[in-house]
Amino acid sequence: MTGHIDGNMTKKLLLVDVDCGVDDAQALMMALAAPEVEVLGITCCFGNTTIDHVCRNVLRVLQVCNRMEIPVFRGASNSLLGEINQEYSHFGGDGLGDAEDPNSPGLEYLQKEDAVHALIRIINQYEDQINLVALGPLTNLALAVKMDPSLPKKLNKLYIMGGNIEGRGNRTACAEFNFYLDPEAAYIVTNEFSCPMFIAALEFIRENCLTTEYFKNWLNQDTEKARFMKKISAKWPQKHYFVPYDSYAMAAAIEENIITEYVKCAVSVELHGRYARGMLVLDTDDKWKKEHKVFLMKKCNLDNFKNRLWNALL
Repeated sequence: MTGHIDGNMTKKLLLVDVDCGVDDAQALMMALAAPEVEVLGITCCFGNTTIDHVCRNVLRVLQVCNRMEIPVFRGASNSLLGEINQEYSHFGGDGLGDAEDPNSPGLEYLQKEDAVHALIRIINQYEDQINLVALGPLTNLALAVKMDPSLPKKLNKLYIMGGNIEGRGNRTACAEFNFYLDPEAAYIVTNEFSCPMFIAALEFIRENCLTTEYFKNWLNQDTEKARFMKKISAKWPQKHYFVPYDSYAMAAAIEENIITEYVKCAVSVELHGRYARGMLVLDTDDKWKKEHKVFLMKKCNLDNFKNRLWNALL
């Protein structure tokens, strides 16, 4: 992969699609702290909160990281079918712990171009160079591929946080949050994106979670970014472990060998099941004879991952 040249270093080019809650903020800050990465743009989708809050939250993250030059694009405000009853509570009503800041940038800082057209334009502009990191419902990506079916072939790689491997969900009994919020979009993306696809599913993330001791030390760093993270995380319920959901997909996009083991197989998404709608379905025995296989993350170099996350708040 090629990218922009910065001194003697070729930078990895990222596009990031978010439904910006606290975990998206963590992942974005990880990317913005990585010297080998250039974030070309951030597209916003409903999910952890309403689309307006998502857009404001991304702008808040860029402000605290002094990266307001990165363009932000407003995207889908609901699922493709618009039938999901959304509840905004996990990260607070606004997605960032309801920790409001009167000095936050307003929506006037958004680009005029919408997220779907921005994805198509930027991917075509940097053909074969971009890693797209999708951290929320896949609505923007599904709309983009329907408008430009050649788009997946022009991506370098696609990294997704979503889905589940063993049929145990966190939004319903069988479905993970991001895929459940727009099952049709997840179906379209898993079936129509032909580029190398890497998925950080729910079980992988739970098996590689961090300790609450790490979390407390991470938040107590004496930096402006850490104080921001501590403020927005204050209402986030922590048990005896810390799960920075979206950061795993982001870390893999930045440093590919941070994921040490994958399961490779064809996948799809259940759309019609009474109990399993939105569940990621794995064809581990190749019964479908589907040409395109995805890489499901299985094991992670946790030391490298923790270093990446720690550096996000420096």
